[in-house]
Amino acid sequence: MRKIIATILAAVVLTAVGTALAEEKDKPAKAPAFTLKNYDGKETSLSGYKGKIVVLEWFNYECPFARYNYEKTTVIKDLINKYKDKNVVFLAINSTGHQKTAKNREFAEQFKVEHPILDDSSGTVGRAYGAKTTPHIFVIDARGDIVYNGALDNAPLGNVPKDEKLVNYTDKALSELTAGKKVAVAATEPYGCSVKYGK
Repeated sequence: MRKIIATILAAVVLTAVGTALAEEKDKPAKAPAFTLKNYDGKETSLSGYKGKIVVLEWFNYECPFARYNYEKTTVIKDLINKYKDKNVVFLAINSTGHQKTAKNREFAEQFKVEHPILDDSSGTVGRAYGAKTTPHIFVIDARGDIVYNGALDNAPLGNVPKDEKLVNYTDKALSELTAGKKVAVAATEPYGCSVKYGK
């Protein structure tokens, strides 16, 4: 009888431990803190947006995939306008090692980019987040957790895969967050140019 009870207790303990580990694994990662300068020299810190939803867009003005979202479509501007009154902030981050901040300014002026394009030419912040491509999107909730990580949408350069409908993953995540819901799709595979980190 004692052996049966011990076996049952051991099974209960193992189940509880397994459940706790699974919950910890599924727990969103905390967004790494950072302070970077915009092309105008003004510092921007993630901590300055505490309590807000923050969208990070990895950016490279030489990358056709990143440029497309400003040159050929208004998808980024549309998202900014859609969520500007819903406690959502957009920040672009350029982790390209060989690029100069002045070029970020030129791009912003040419395409009327009003949100910051932050200089991370050291690659410190990009590596901390594991940014792979431009664009690569990270959505951070009001608690500072990364709740979405991946592609902007399923349409690289505007090309939706055959037999699929356009899905803007970023819009979907923001729609759910601002409605007080859990983000249903927490990760997708980002597309675009690889982030050109310096050595």
